[in-house]
Amino acid sequence: MKTQVAIIGAGPAGLLLGHLLRAEGVGCVILERQSRDYVESRIRAGVLETVTTDLLHRLGIDERLNSEGMVEHGFNIATGNTMIRVDLKKLIGRHVTIYGQTEVTRDLIAAAPERALDIVFEAKQVALHGIDDAAPQVTYEKDGVSKRIDCDFIAGCDGFHGPSRKSIPAAYVREFEREYPFGWLGILANVPPCHDELIYSNSDRGFALASMRSPTRSRYYIQVPLTERVEDWPEDRIWDELASRFAPLASRPVARGPALEISIAPLRSYVCDTMRHGRLFLAGDAAHIVPPTGAKGLNLAASDVTYLADALIAHYRHDDERLLEKYEAKALARIWKAERFSWSLTRLMHRFPDDGAFERRMQMAELDYLAESEAMQTAIAENYVGLPL
Repeated sequence: MKTQVAIIGAGPAGLLLGHLLRAEGVGCVILERQSRDYVESRIRAGVLETVTTDLLHRLGIDERLNSEGMVEHGFNIATGNTMIRVDLKKLIGRHVTIYGQTEVTRDLIAAAPERALDIVFEAKQVALHGIDDAAPQVTYEKDGVSKRIDCDFIAGCDGFHGPSRKSIPAAYVREFEREYPFGWLGILANVPPCHDELIYSNSDRGFALASMRSPTRSRYYIQVPLTERVEDWPEDRIWDELASRFAPLASRPVARGPALEISIAPLRSYVCDTMRHGRLFLAGDAAHIVPPTGAKGLNLAASDVTYLADALIAHYRHDDERLLEKYEAKALARIWKAERFSWSLTRLMHRFPDDGAFERRMQMAELDYLAESEAMQTAIAENYVGLPL
C-alpha cells in the first residue's frame, strides 16, 4: 500500500489529523493496535477548549457536540469550606465545553467512512522504517498477514507507550519528566453531578475533583497514595469519601449509583522536545503527558495536529516546507506553557507527602490571594480555557 501520510494511532490526535488531511485531499491511512470497540470504550477527559471544539466545527463533525456538549462559563477552586468561582465569561469572555473524549473519538470514527479516511484496527507489530530517508515505511500484521505502507511522512500519534517515539535514535531524544507521588482514584457513574460546574478541592484530606460528562453522568476523583489499589476502595467507601469532601461545598448532595468504571491513574509531567526526526513527526501523548489537573491532554493533541496538518497541507498544495520546519518549535511553545499551568495547579491543589507546615501555609496563602485577586483569577482563566494557537 502507498499513501502520503501514515498515521500511527487512532486516538483523538490521529483521528483529528486524518480528518484534517482528508478534508484537503491529502492521502493518509491510520493504523491502530487495538480493536474499534476498545478504542471507543476508553474513559478519558471531558473538558474541551475552544481550540478543540473549533476543529470539530471546522470539520463538520459536531452534531452530537452541539446537542449534548455542556458549555461551562466558570469553574470552582475550593479550600476548606470556601469556594472561589473563576468566572471565565466575565474575566476573559470565553468558555470551555464538557463533552467526553470518548464521545469525540466515537464521532471521529463514525465520520471516517463517508470522508474516505481509512482506519486499520487491530494492526499488530507496527514498526517504523527509514524515518531518516525520503521514503519511509511502516510495517504491521493484520489477521496474521504481514503488510507494508510506503509513505512520504509518518505521524506518530500513538501515545506514550507506542512505537513512534521509540523509533527515534536515543542520541537525538531530548526528554523532561516529573513523576508525582500520588495518583487519582476515579469513579464514573450515571448519577447527576453534585454541582453545575467543576469543583477542584484542596482539603486536609488531599485533592478531590467533582466533574461531569453530562447532566446525568458524573466523574469524581480523589487523591490517593501510589500504594493504593482499586481493591482497597469498595464503592461505598468512595461515595462516603466524596460525600465528606463535597457536602460543605456543592449545591446538591453527592448522588450515589453503580460505578461504570473505577480506576487509579498515576500523574506525570513529560515532554519529548524531539517532536520531529527526519520524516517522523510526533503529536499528542506520544510527545507529552500533562497531569489531568489542568485538563490539557486532549486539547494539546488538538493544537499539535492543527499545526501539523497545516504544515503537511502547505507541503502538498504549495510545495512550501517552512511550516514543517517550524512545527516542532511552534508546538513546543504551547506545550510548555500548558505543562507549566498543569504543574502549578497540581502543586497548588494537592497534598505532597514531603510537605510540612510551611508548604501548607504557602498553599493557603496562594489560595487566599486567588480569592482576592481578579488579576490572578484572570491568569488562571486564560490558561484554563487554552492559550491562543
